[in-house]
Amino acid sequence: MNTWMNFSFQDASSPLMEQLMFFHDHAMIILILITTSIMYMLINMLMNKMINRNMLNHQNLEMIWTISPTFLLIFIALPSIHLLYLMDEINNPLLTIKAIGHQWYWSYEYTDFMNIEFDSYMITKNQLKLNSFRLLDVDNNMILPLNTQMRLLVSSTDVIHSWTMPSLGKKIDAIPGRLNQISLNIKRPGLYFGQCSEICGANHSFMPIVIESIPMSFFIKWINSF
Repeated sequence: MNTWMNFSFQDASSPLMEQLMFFHDHAMIILILITTSIMYMLINMLMNKMINRNMLNHQNLEMIWTISPTFLLIFIALPSIHLLYLMDEINNPLLTIKAIGHQWYWSYEYTDFMNIEFDSYMITKNQLKLNSFRLLDVDNNMILPLNTQMRLLVSSTDVIHSWTMPSLGKKIDAIPGRLNQISLNIKRPGLYFGQCSEICGANHSFMPIVIESIPMSFFIKWINSF
C-alpha cells in the first residue's frame, strides 16, 4: 500500500513488478549518464574560451556522437520489449477469476468453481473500524492463493473502468462488451490495495480493490466454505 511521503514504487509483490522496478533503475542510470554528460559539455563550452581548430570540422567526432545515442537506445529498448512480452504472456493458469466493473463497485466470479461470485463495495465512513483504511477497504476482499499462476478476465457492464494493482504491476481496462485478460502471480501473503484508474463517473474515487493473498491450503478451505 502506498504511504505518505513515498515518492518511489510500492514494494514489489510479483516477479513481474520486480522486473519493472529493475528496468526503471536501469533506464534512470542511463538518463543520469546522458544528463550529466550534456551538462558537463555545456558548462565546459561556456567556461572555456579556447578554440580547437581540429574540432571545427571533425568527421570522426560527428560519427561518434551520432552512433553512440543509437547504442543507448538499444540498451533501453531490448529489456523494455522483453518486459512487454512478459506482461502479455498467459502461462498455463491454474485458476481463472473474472472481475467485472460497475458504477461504482467491483464484482468477482471464480469461474472454475460453482456459485462463487460476490460484489465488493467500499466500506463507508460510518462503517469503518479502528484498523480499517478510509477509501481503500472493502466489504468483500478478492481472495487469491500464493505462488500460483492465475488468469484475470476483466470486463464492465456500463462504462470504462480500469482494474489497477500497483504492487503487482498490473493495470488493465474494463471495457463494456470486451473481455481483457492478464496473468497474476503473487509471491507474498498479505493485503494489497488498488483503485479504479479510469475516470468513470461521479463516484470514480470510491471503488477500491483489495486482494487478500493466502496459502493454497487456506484458499481451498475458503472455497469449500461456499
